[in-house]
Amino acid sequence: MTFQAKIAPGLKLVPAADWDACALDTGSGDDDPFNPFLSHAFLSALEDSGCVGGRSGWAPVHVLIEDESDRLLGAAPCYLKSHSMGEYVFDHAWADAYARAGGRYYPKLQVAVPFTPVTGPRLLAGNGPRSSEIRSALIAGLRAVRDQTGASSIHATFLQETDLEALTSEEFLRRDDQQFHWFNEGYGSFDDFLGALASRKRKAIRRERRDALANGISVEWVSGKDITEAHWDAFFAFYMDTGSRKWGRPYLNRRFFSLVGERMADRILLVMAKRNGRHIAGAINFVGDRRLYGRNWGCIEDHPFLHFEVCYYQAIDFAIARGLDRVEAGAQGEHKLARGYKPVITSSAHDIADPSLRRAVQAYLDQERLYVSEAAGELAAATPFRHREED
Repeated sequence: MTFQAKIAPGLKLVPAADWDACALDTGSGDDDPFNPFLSHAFLSALEDSGCVGGRSGWAPVHVLIEDESDRLLGAAPCYLKSHSMGEYVFDHAWADAYARAGGRYYPKLQVAVPFTPVTGPRLLAGNGPRSSEIRSALIAGLRAVRDQTGASSIHATFLQETDLEALTSEEFLRRDDQQFHWFNEGYGSFDDFLGALASRKRKAIRRERRDALANGISVEWVSGKDITEAHWDAFFAFYMDTGSRKWGRPYLNRRFFSLVGERMADRILLVMAKRNGRHIAGAINFVGDRRLYGRNWGCIEDHPFLHFEVCYYQAIDFAIARGLDRVEAGAQGEHKLARGYKPVITSSAHDIADPSLRRAVQAYLDQERLYVSEAAGELAAATPFRHREED
């Protein structure tokens, strides 16, 4: 079989069933068989809403691998970027150093789900007998696109282990970072989960949950056909408030939420808080086959501990009720540790064309990985779970 690489400047050119056959259920062991962010529905909603493409600085250049009959065998969600915003793996210092040395860091290639710090497949090769060959063809295709576009580098972020191994075996540089995830150890209820914590931590969480709802606040779960445009209007107001304060310019527009709601409502959970008859806060989650993915949150009223209730505790409740294995609550946030979330290493891989910049980045990453590993070990020892000598 002969492989041929092509570039798709948008998912309108790729049938959804063909893309999803490559992207979903990759047979990668511990990973979620359905990662909603790699679905054609999610990625096309980003494109069709204008969140990527146009003047966003995220120009789709998806790499496709086909056979002699033009049948899609593999793909990589790839973007030609003119900046480093919305990635959650920060390389601004690399860009600045290269510019000071007279180099041109942008454009660069980003193999990622835009604005989404969630680990998942990036070299979408399915789980057939030739999947490793297809991954190699995708890597070669990415390097060909880098050469054709004059990009300085390729950055594949939030990688599952299979893709990380494939990329590092092709001399991509590994970078590690850290998130906090909640793991379901077969709990039958939230109280079962609390029973695994030290007494002081149990009491603190119960107090936070009680205080979060103390001002006449109620919380509801909304998903599937029950999600209305009124829900999206309310949630978008929350999202804009938080995004404007944290980032200066929120990445997602109002149309995106309507489109993703139309295309994958059964994979969306809105956790909405209400007081005096109106919604005052909310969080959007996406539902995989094994995991719940917390993404964006916002509010128009400030109440103590409401953020923890809506984003973390309600997510745990839902995961237990659905029998999900894990809650991934987004990037960073050591405050999650006290709420029962554990440190998890996330990884990316980077291929830099300029030998001098590559050597400098490699030296930096060697030191950074040691720091991340040591920090993760220290945080793992500080989790709120009971030790044998405790109650």
